[in-house]
Amino acid sequence: MAQRNPGYDLSTEGSVMRNNRSSVPSERYAVAGNGLLDRRLFLSAGAAAAAIGGALPSKAGELPIEPWMKLPGSPFVGYGQPSKFESKVARTFASLPGTTGTGASRTPHHLLDGMITPNGVHFERSHSGIPDINPDAHRLLIHGLVKRPLVFTLESLGRYPRESRVAFLECGGNGQLLYQKEPAPVGVQAIHGLVSCAEWTGVKLSTLLDEAGVDPTAKWILAEGADAAGMSRSVPLAKAMDDALIALFQNGERIRPSNGYPIRLLLPGYEGNMHVKWLRRIKVTEGPTMTKDETSKYTMLLPDGKSLQFVFPMEAKSVITQPSPGLTMKGPGLYEISGLAWSGYGKISKVEVSADGGKSWAPAALQQPVLSMALTRFRMAWHWIGGPAVLQSRATDDTGYLQPTRAELIANRGTKAFYHFNGITSWGIAENGEVKHVYA
Repeated sequence: MAQRNPGYDLSTEGSVMRNNRSSVPSERYAVAGNGLLDRRLFLSAGAAAAAIGGALPSKAGELPIEPWMKLPGSPFVGYGQPSKFESKVARTFASLPGTTGTGASRTPHHLLDGMITPNGVHFERSHSGIPDINPDAHRLLIHGLVKRPLVFTLESLGRYPRESRVAFLECGGNGQLLYQKEPAPVGVQAIHGLVSCAEWTGVKLSTLLDEAGVDPTAKWILAEGADAAGMSRSVPLAKAMDDALIALFQNGERIRPSNGYPIRLLLPGYEGNMHVKWLRRIKVTEGPTMTKDETSKYTMLLPDGKSLQFVFPMEAKSVITQPSPGLTMKGPGLYEISGLAWSGYGKISKVEVSADGGKSWAPAALQQPVLSMALTRFRMAWHWIGGPAVLQSRATDDTGYLQPTRAELIANRGTKAFYHFNGITSWGIAENGEVKHVYA
């Protein structure tokens, strides 16, 4: 049964009660322990405005004339850039010792909103740096178990019918820090920054495979990139013929070099390493090729010493991005808890939020559109009274899959699996407003 905050006995929806710490909405909005409020609160403008009470008192004509109002602004530029005041909205990155481009950069989700990741902060993972590819010289070969081997230029691919889809990409190692025995003293970007979401536009791979004429004995394809590492992965033919895309554009512009310019493979819902960047070759095969990238890495070691291989879809997952470590709470009052949820199995059907470490849960509002295999933004109203709290979120997708707790995942996989961590993340709130990563 939903818990109610004591002492807020008001009868008019949207009215507020003043105490010596903050203003709070009517008790009818309380839906779970430690101050979680009904998601309808932010759908009722009057209730939200009264409860927040964050606007400064104003008198007509009292706004000052600022310096930027006295001089002409900057001229036009060929390609727009963010405001200089948003310079902290940037990726963090690290390369392996002795290399300049083998590693990853991470998306600052705690500083973003909505569901689409801007191209400039989309996460990237490279195995041997970013190749400087001349698009006029680049070719895509389709061969193997086909009737007609084909070679495509970028110009010839542009003549085929295109389609767009919004899809997340997530590195298989995203969240790996949560396998550690102790909680890492970091936040959203370091733990969950290897996932992003964009609108991808290109040609269906099935269109090209149909033109090549796939042999009935074929069951897999090999996708190979044009980077110095020759990064390659085996993909089930069924996926290639379903929703795979030869992506040419990202959020309306040509794919950035760090994300595969001029061509990348898109496999909605599958682990990021399989969305081969700088795509140059697709070989249709009878079985998996067992490349170095799918035997030395991207398998999961289990407690009994066996390994799981070819675990492709990314399981349902969620994380609260605001508040989160690095975003200190500014005193008691009404806050919005916001975050992201996603599933490689389909659509997110529900996200629940807890402010008491999982003792009680309440459904969050899902921001539209809610799309299959895309990031979904969720929002929850929360009245923080200034005491300790543990914030958590858990996602359910439309197959009925429920995001597990960290303890449940560890019990099933052990601590050496490394990949595909999708257990619940917990943020601890201290009385001074500091937010830390904790295990609950």
